[in-house]
Amino acid sequence: MKVLKIIILIVVILGVGVALLAPLGPLPGFFIGGNATAAPASWPDTSATHEIKLKVPGTLPRVVIIWVIEHDDELHIVGAKDSGWVSMIGSGSPVEMRLGDNTYALQATPVTDGWQEVLTAYVEKYEPDYPDIVAGFPSPAEAEALIAVYRLDRSG
Repeated sequence: MKVLKIIILIVVILGVGVALLAPLGPLPGFFIGGNATAAPASWPDTSATHEIKLKVPGTLPRVVIIWVIEHDDELHIVGAKDSGWVSMIGSGSPVEMRLGDNTYALQATPVTDGWQEVLTAYVEKYEPDYPDIVAGFPSPAEAEALIAVYRLDRSG
């Protein structure tokens, strides 16, 4: 009986550790994993890639699982302005992105001109597979006050 309690305690501790250290769904983590790789001159086709991991630096770095969109041969991410990771990036920040097994050091740069086109491409990519989520997105007229669009530059 004592051995069973110890095993259960170990499993619980490991479960809590994994939940705190790795991003799971909407819960951020601290470690991104993957193989550090130089960013390619052009990104592979990401039309079938629904999620990436993004590590945002800070006193406590945050790793989130988010959607990604390729637009004009550049990768972009979109987030609510009041979300934690967006506030950590602010007006731009170095980030790490994990795409597949590779992790890239990049620079998240705010998109201030042409962000509507990126948002439209984002909605078009995700609406077929996630219609209920996309239906809750703000209209382009409302979006400017509510969302932030970042380009993931290779200069990170």
